[in-house]
Parts: sequence; structure tokens; C-alpha cells
Amino acid sequence: MSTHLPTADVQDPESNARTARLREALLTAAFTADGLLELLGAPAYAALARNETVPALRATRGDSPLATLVRLFLLQRPVELGRARAALPVEDCLADGWVVQDGDTLRATVDVRPYGGPEGQDWWIVSDLGCAVGGAGGIRGAGESERAALVLGVGGASTTLAGITVRRPVAKALDLGTGSGIQALHAARHATRVTATDLNPRALRITALTLALSGAGAADLREGSLFGPVGDETYDLIVSNPPFVISPLGPDGARLTYRDGGMGGDDLCRTLVQQSAAHLNDGGYCQLLANWQHVEGEEWHDRLRSWVPRGCDAWIVQREVQDVTQYAELWLRDAGDHRAGDEEYAARYDAWLEEFEARRTKAVGFGWITLRKSGSDTPSVTIEEWPHPVEQPLGDAVVAHFERQDYLRSTDDAALLAGRFRLADGVVQEQVGLPGAEDPEHVVLRQNRGMRRATKVDTVGAGFAGVCDGTLPAGRILDAIAQLVGEDPVLLRDRTPASIRMLVEQGFLEPVAEEE
Repeated sequence: MSTHLPTADVQDPESNARTARLREALLTAAFTADGLLELLGAPAYAALARNETVPALRATRGDSPLATLVRLFLLQRPVELGRARAALPVEDCLADGWVVQDGDTLRATVDVRPYGGPEGQDWWIVSDLGCAVGGAGGIRGAGESERAALVLGVGGASTTLAGITVRRPVAKALDLGTGSGIQALHAARHATRVTATDLNPRALRITALTLALSGAGAADLREGSLFGPVGDETYDLIVSNPPFVISPLGPDGARLTYRDGGMGGDDLCRTLVQQSAAHLNDGGYCQLLANWQHVEGEEWHDRLRSWVPRGCDAWIVQREVQDVTQYAELWLRDAGDHRAGDEEYAARYDAWLEEFEARRTKAVGFGWITLRKSGSDTPSVTIEEWPHPVEQPLGDAVVAHFERQDYLRSTDDAALLAGRFRLADGVVQEQVGLPGAEDPEHVVLRQNRGMRRATKVDTVGAGFAGVCDGTLPAGRILDAIAQLVGEDPVLLRDRTPASIRMLVEQGFLEPVAEEE
């Protein structure tokens, strides 16, 4: 692992010009997400995303500028100086420290990884050598202090958070625990001002490099933990991929800064959630990834409900649950402890299990937490388990979820029956039953968009949803259905609002505004 970082400075016009020339060279060589896929092919490209480099090494045996850049910045191989000059402004890269010279070869000081923006932008994420995708387990020969300050690059967690984030134009956005700057880079597209914080000063330096190389401009970078660096400032959007791993604390606190929060159990995630309300403007969103404990004798829903601050609506989705042994093994591999001696590995494994036993933790959940500062005295708090595939990006679906909560909160049953609804795009109906049977055993409505939910409905619910095209009030549709099935329309009106609310809440039906 290199302990040096490039010295490119966004405050220095000459350094800015050198970074611009480097970016142009990367584009000219097609050192982009699309260019990588074309050069490597799908299998080697996918392997590289798993930090497996052998297929990419085989695919870059040529002498094209793109092959040279892949070997230099992604595979961390020395590159002959003459080949490097054909691909890069070498003097600029040496001046700003992107590479170092060793005789007749150059070596990269950081991983520079092409990353495709949501609208086809060509971006690059900077991270420490050897851990662009994996954790500290990707580093060989580094000391414990070096490993503690590692800055990771693009991974599944960071891309998931980027995909679920609400992308509406805002004045101020905060990326708390910025790491390599991925969330700050996304936020720069739709926020007038971006503030990025991190406890690790190395992360702030790397974030500055990511933003500069990607042409995103500068962010307000501040060092410190949680909300300490921002005082009493407030934001329209707060995003965080925090160090959420629930791990045993060492004598000096957190072992690996990028993942271990330095607090006991899930206290860091709880603290972040509870303190966020004070830093949100009205209508603002806080979105983060988190781990939480499943504690013996305690419902996990109740645990998370207690985290939600006053005046905030919340949508919490548990995406995965692991028992404590699976969880410990995952993060022991992340740290590279599986390559330690048997005794050392066993001792560290035992320390994890000892920590969980002391906290009566039987499993650990992972998921998304979204808060919206509504100021309501009757906040909407939805906590659910949804391990199934969803459509990304999901930001618009997040906004729609809270808009539906607002509608349901302000609409009584009489107004609901007087309202008009439209079947959401991408909803299909499935009938399940024995072949040849006159009637299905049950009917399922399934979404092909957003959360891709599925729900069982009775024949009345299926008929109601199928007729909803925004033209007739719900009450009139129910009256017509009552006549068809021979049911008392008054009784049908009395028992159906709960079903309509469920279909609206889950996004199968959309309320139609009066002016439409």
C-alpha cells in the first residue's frame, strides 16, 4: 500500500490545469466505464468488480493507451515509462503525485476507477491501492496503523445508497462520512452547495481528488465525527454510508475507520438517526445505510421505531439479516483476518461472539433508513422487511412513498371514497389456481417498477384496481361492483377503505388530483 497521496490542489490554477489535462487523457484513451467493458469483456469486467485481477491482466497484454491505464491505475502494475507517455501527461502526473517514478517505470499512488454517472457522465473514483472494491482484506503487507486509515472505493453499499437517494434540486447537501467522495460527487449534480465530512483526514483528501478529477468542482470538506464538524447548520439533504459495522472495540476504539464506528453495538447508527432531525430543514431528507442488532426478547421493529426523532416521518427497510456467526465471518474476511494464523483468527472470531453474547444479540439486520422532516404531530413510520430485488434508481419511489403517506394521513374514509384513483404504471395481475377451475384460488397484483411489490387481493380488490383509470370516484366504482356481485353497497363501502388504503400505501394505486 502506498502511503502517499496525489497533491493536486483545487485552489491552485496550475494544479487545476494539470488535473484537467489528466482527465482529458483518460477520456481520450477511453478509460471510462464503457471503455473498460469493451476492452475487458463482461466476465473480466465483472471479476474486476470482485477485486479479482487475473482475467483483466490477461485482457491487457496489449500496448494500447487504455490497456496501459488499466494496468497502472486498476491492477497496480508498474508501467514502462515510454508506454505511460503514450497514455498520460506524465510530467503533470508526477508533479501532482498521481504516479511515482522508479527507474524506467511508473507506479500509481492511488486506485483511479472509472465510474459511470446516472446520466452517462464519465467520472473517476479515487481510493487507496488494493481496496477499491473490497476492504482491508485486499491489502498485503500494510501495518495495522496504515490499514486503520484506509479509504475504500466503489462498492455495493455506496452504489445502493446513491441509487436510493432523492435527487431533487436542493440548496445544501451534507455527505456525512464521505470516504472516497462518491455520495458528494452525486450530490454535486443537484445541490448548490455540498459539504462533506469524515473523521479520517485521508478520506477528505481523497474526496477532493475524486471531485477534481471528475470535474465536479469543490465541496466544503470538514474533519470530524458525526455532526460535530457542521455545528448547528441545517441541510435539505443528508446522506451517509457510515461505519456501521457492529464490531468489538479494541483498546484504542475502532480498528478500521472506514467500517468500525467506535461505539458499542449499533449506537453509532442510532445516534446518527436521532441527531439528524436537528440538522434537517423542513421537508428535508436524511438517507443512510445501517446495521442494527436483533436483541433477544426485543422486537427489531420496536428497536428501530425508538430511533426515529420527533417531527420526522420514516421509512426503514430491512434488506438482509445474518446470524452472528455469518456476520462475524463476513467482517473477519473483510479485514483479511482469515489469512492470519489459526490462533489469531480464532481469538478474533471469539471476541466477536463474546461481544454479541454480552449484548444478547442473536442476529444483525442491514438496510436503508430514510427520514423526512415533516413536523407532523402524527408522523408516519413504516418499518418493513423487503429482501427482494428492487428497481434502481429508487429516489423517485422514495419521494412517492412519503407523498402517499401525506395523502393517507390527511384523508378520512369519506374523502377516500369520494376520491379518484389510477392504477400505477407497471402493475400486472396474476391469477393463481388449479388449471380448469372456474375461479382462481387468489389474485395477486404485482409491480414491475419501484419496490416491485406483490400483494394478494380478493375479487373485489382486483376488480376495483382494474377499473381505476382516474375518471370515477372510488365510491361509485364500489357501488357498481356491489351490484355485479349482489352485495349490499353500504356494507361494501364500509369494509373496503382499509383495502384501498393498503393499495395506495404500497403504491399500486395513485390518487388523482382534483384538477386532473
